Amino acid sequence: MSIKRSLVTIKGIKDGLVFRLDEQCDFDELVSELQDMLEHSHQAILSGPLVAIDVQYGSRDLTDEQKLALLDVLRTKRNLLVRSIEGAKLVEVRENAVLRTPITTMSGMVRSGQVLRQEGNLLFLGDVNPGGSIVCTGDIYILGALRGMAHAGSEGSEHAIIGASYLAPTQLRIAEVISRPPDSGEEQSSHPHETQMEFAYLKDGQMQIDKMANIARLRRDLNVFKGV
Repeated sequence: MSIKRSLVTIKGIKDGLVFRLDEQCDFDELVSELQDMLEHSHQAILSGPLVAIDVQYGSRDLTDEQKLALLDVLRTKRNLLVRSIEGAKLVEVRENAVLRTPITTMSGMVRSGQVLRQEGNLLFLGDVNPGGSIVCTGDIYILGALRGMAHAGSEGSEHAIIGASYLAPTQLRIAEVISRPPDSGEEQSSHPHETQMEFAYLKDGQMQIDKMANIARLRRDLNVFKGV
């Protein structure tokens, strides 16, 4: 009696999880097992707080459409933040605006009067309090509450985004576009009682807010995977 090998293995690391995908199996079979795993197993680590994950597919040659298909499956778990998809050659495919810029991970709390500045993309594990600010040349992902100010694309990138577990900022800024806080009585989120991650991005020069689960489709519309 043969034992079926697992096509997807999960390894815990200091700041998240690594999903390792089988390099040789049929892609549709791989996607099917990934869907089944997300729905029926490993619930102790795949449910609950937001967690950053890196996807490694080894020597497999994935098309842009297949990468997007994997992202769509992973986004069905609202607490998973896909940080990277990479092959054996370590060509990283980031689903943020500056695709080939690594993400720096930091943790702590940004208090009133403090300004955290970072080159490239930032994954911040903690809260940004009112009066506190984060300024990045790339994207900003906050696994915590954003109640202060965040400025992504500070050197002019209009494709940068700002994402947070709880998005209630005093100000959002992407490139040179600045959002105003909601008027008194306005809901800051269309789903204020939900804890799923949301992100801000620019569309036709205007600030927009959407669920993080929809980011893969946004990136596909912007053709960010072209040439990768």
